Amino acid sequence: MTQTPFVSSEIATQPELWRQVSEGFAQYGSALPKAGQRVAAVGCGTSWFMAMAYAALREDLGQGETDAFAGSEFPADRRYDAVVVISRSGTTTEVLDLIRATDLPTVAITATAGSPIFDLADQTILLDFADEQSVVQTRFATTTLALLRASLGEDLSKAAADAQTALTLDVDDLAKLEQVTYVGTRWTVGLAHEAALKQREAASAWTEAYPAMDYRHGPIAIAQPGRGVWIFGEAPAGLVDDVAATGATIVQHPELDPMASLVVAQRVAVAKSLALGLNPDQPRSLTRSVILDDQQ
Repeated sequence: MTQTPFVSSEIATQPELWRQVSEGFAQYGSALPKAGQRVAAVGCGTSWFMAMAYAALREDLGQGETDAFAGSEFPADRRYDAVVVISRSGTTTEVLDLIRATDLPTVAITATAGSPIFDLADQTILLDFADEQSVVQTRFATTTLALLRASLGEDLSKAAADAQTALTLDVDDLAKLEQVTYVGTRWTVGLAHEAALKQREAASAWTEAYPAMDYRHGPIAIAQPGRGVWIFGEAPAGLVDDVAATGATIVQHPELDPMASLVVAQRVAVAKSLALGLNPDQPRSLTRSVILDDQQ
């Protein structure tokens, strides 16, 4: 590509967008679940991974029992006080079908004004300022998670500052790794899955993601020199030594908020895509939203 990809420009806006939703949380907060409520968080693809992060973090902060599901896997008979649905386009078939089928209170977070989700959800939060031209999601997903973290009482000022730092780090060597496996614990497992997805989408690269403690139960077998293991958050005891023994490159940003480490991973995915002569804005076989016909 001769021009800067849309996705690169969108990645660079994340620090300011996180500050925006954190500082302006009051205008969104009334729609989001309250402490003590039993909640399900739902999405597809990237949105599902953000739902995973939110669910684990909400429980870890003592805010209430929270489950996360891919849109197609939501258990229809399970009862919740609220269902938080994430969909950038507001048109994803599995998500809309879920809202139509449930009688539970639903809160949708979307980037697209006037999309079908507005008519279906009980309440809708519009983050249109975080929408994207690129098919590959970056800033909408993390801005949504920043909003959800703010709803749990977290201060996002350090995360935003760390994201600014993440935009300055050199990623060229990381983009040269043959293969990367991403790992995390609790809420950062969702971030690990999202980082892996970015490389698959943008660069058609072989990546994997696992809970960090499960990594030694088989996946470590592919670790070797020229490949990497990217650790989000604190590494479980002994994991770094075990990975180092394989000769694989260990990638970790202990000084950064884990969402800022995800920003670095986004940049690596774009750099790898461009090095391979691909267009990171238009991934192979992907569209902005998955809309299924009635026969599927």
